[in-house]
Amino acid sequence: MSIKKISKDQPDNFEFTEKSKEIAKKIISNYPEGKQQSAVMALLYIAQRQNNNWIPLSAMKYIAKYLDMPYIKVYEVATFYTMYNLAPVGEYFFQVCTTTPCMLRGAYKLVDVCKNKISKNENEISKDGKISWVEVECLGACVNSPMMQINDDYFEDLDEQKLEKIIENIKQDKKIEPGSYKGRKSSEPENNRSTLMDVKNA
Repeated sequence: MSIKKISKDQPDNFEFTEKSKEIAKKIISNYPEGKQQSAVMALLYIAQRQNNNWIPLSAMKYIAKYLDMPYIKVYEVATFYTMYNLAPVGEYFFQVCTTTPCMLRGAYKLVDVCKNKISKNENEISKDGKISWVEVECLGACVNSPMMQINDDYFEDLDEQKLEKIIENIKQDKKIEPGSYKGRKSSEPENNRSTLMDVKNA
């Protein structure tokens, strides 16, 4: 897993759009008076969504001022949590889970596909600008491993051929379908249910 790096190319300014301000205001209103700084994680997420899925330093400074808190505290949060991207990512951002269950079921074969089909190294955007990838810790879908998250969606029960097909579809501007690539519903057993057969909707 690579170390998070802050982009050398930084925009000079950042400001919430009116829509982002409305969302931020609603979130901040959930906190008691004097505790509004606790909304920092949510506001960082809003900034990331607004800015093509990454957070520039100017956004951290803006949020610090917005919440009346020291800039270094916002910086500490943004650099600590892996869900915040501190450099530009591809239009399709692949997060490949390589924690033990996924690793045992072939996650590093998926990593090899990413290296061969997207970019040699993590956090490098493909030549066409569409895709970047990174290894991440557990995404909480162990039973459907190996899996990955692409933008907001989970892609589960993958193998090399299925991932290569997903990448090819992206390059051809075709729609990609999230969910299990073995046809499973949610996290049901691979070979159909064999217990609780007398329980409806189990």
